[in-house]
Amino acid sequence: MTELPHAYAPPPRVDDAADVDDVTRALLTASRLLVAVSARSLAAAEDKVTLAQFRMLVVLATRGAAKLVVLAEALGVNPSTAMRMVDRLIAVGLADRRPNPENRRETILTVTPAGLRLVEEVTARRREEIAAIAARIDPGQRAALVDALTAFNAAGGEPAVRDGDGSLFPLGWSEPVQRRSDG
Repeated sequence: MTELPHAYAPPPRVDDAADVDDVTRALLTASRLLVAVSARSLAAAEDKVTLAQFRMLVVLATRGAAKLVVLAEALGVNPSTAMRMVDRLIAVGLADRRPNPENRRETILTVTPAGLRLVEEVTARRREEIAAIAARIDPGQRAALVDALTAFNAAGGEPAVRDGDGSLFPLGWSEPVQRRSDG
C-alpha cells in the first residue's frame, strides 16, 4: 500500500459534506443562543458601555496595559476609533490612560478596578446562564458535547478555558485562524 503525501487530503465524500452541513447548522443555532446569552449578560451594563466598549475592556482586562495601536489591532478597529472608545471609557471611570514608564513619550491604556469589576460581573452572569442551560442537557450527552466543542474550539484555534478562569479568555477574539491551502 502506497502512503499518500502528508499534505494530501482526499476530497470529501458526499456523506462527509452532509455531515459538515449538519454540524454547521447545529453550530449556527448554538452560536445564535450564545449571542443571546452574551447580549443578556451585557444588558445590565448597557447604560455604561456598548458591546464594542465592553470588548475593549475585556482585551485590557485579559492582556493588561496596552498602547493604543496594539489595542486597536487586537480589536480590529482603526486607532482613531479605538481612541474614541477609550475616551468614553475613561470618562465613565472604566479605563485609564497614563505615560508608559518605559518610554514617557508613549501612553498606555489600562482597565480600572471599576472596569475590571464590570467585566467580571458580565462574565459571571454569562457563566451562570450557560451553566443553567448545560444543567438541562441529559447527563449522558454532556461528555459528548464537551468532546465535540473541544474539537471545534481546537479547529478554530481558540484556547480552552481553564478551571477557575472566570474571564473566559479570550472571548472569541483570538488571532484569526490561518486557512489551510491545498496548493
